Amino acid sequence: MGLQERLDAGPIICAEGYLFELERRGYVQAGPFVPEVVLEAPEAVAALHREFVQAGSDVVEAFTYYAHREKLRAVGRENDLERLNRSALAIAAEVAAESTALLAGNICNTHLFEPDDPATHLLAQAMFEEQVGWAAEAGVDYVIAETFPFCEEALLAVNEVTRAGLPCVATLAIFREPATFDGVPATEACKRLADAGAAVVGLNCMRGPQTMLPLLGPIVAAVDVPVAALPVPYRTTEATPAFVSLCDAGYPSPPGGRAFPTALDPLLCNRYEIADFTMSAAALGVRYFGLCCGAGPHHIRSMAEALGRTPPASRYSPDMANHALLGNAERATRARSLHEQRL
Repeated sequence: MGLQERLDAGPIICAEGYLFELERRGYVQAGPFVPEVVLEAPEAVAALHREFVQAGSDVVEAFTYYAHREKLRAVGRENDLERLNRSALAIAAEVAAESTALLAGNICNTHLFEPDDPATHLLAQAMFEEQVGWAAEAGVDYVIAETFPFCEEALLAVNEVTRAGLPCVATLAIFREPATFDGVPATEACKRLADAGAAVVGLNCMRGPQTMLPLLGPIVAAVDVPVAALPVPYRTTEATPAFVSLCDAGYPSPPGGRAFPTALDPLLCNRYEIADFTMSAAALGVRYFGLCCGAGPHHIRSMAEALGRTPPASRYSPDMANHALLGNAERATRARSLHEQRL
């Protein structure tokens, strides 16, 4: 089944967040955030793909986020562009073939697009074209076009994907204001993406569950295609709706003066917060779920279980009844009575 058939059968979960998770594991350099790991430690990428599928992801997304020409040029690896993209697609295809998971290509924000500079539009379009071309040749089921702060840049991406004859899931990154950087309200921007031919539209990255949720209902009401919601699993607030501006009161002086990107750990959502978000978003009509930067397999499992699923990783979901101290067994009860005051 392809993307539309899977959506017709029920909600889809797409695990993302590869950059942050592989950075935590020691395979991606924070700052540049270029997926060199695809070439230098492909087994680490494949392992994370498999962990996400085991946790409940319906999609294996090729790790080509930030694998575009502009990013590789910045770290002196532009000559590795095609090899890296094709390798990432091959790794993802191998893992997807082990299960019923869909295979997705990926393109993203370019960091060079400027609304008033047509030359940057042509450069961005060219970068999308080459990455989408490699994805099409790899036989992907669809392409994810994500994390766009500019509506117009997202439209360029959607146009390239649909021109290649592939379904497109298009998602915007919404920062402090509930609008794109080129001044289009989030709901209107999603409507424009749907009108341009995107099969799924919505939001990803930047906002955590609490600050993304209020934007979703109006988007669902405004479009005739499925809506996607892939927040970052961080505790953003009304005062600080985007995780790039979060601060940690417990450690107020990290490098750069803000928690993003390497001191966010104390601000991470727990699995139960992710379950709550999933149920709330589902009640609003969201049909395409996932998590972005910061997500781990346990978050994806919690999302899947909140949707009533039992992925393979549910074999290891918490069972505190058998805990040596907090459980229900007589030995645990006796241990608590003896040691609770010491806990």
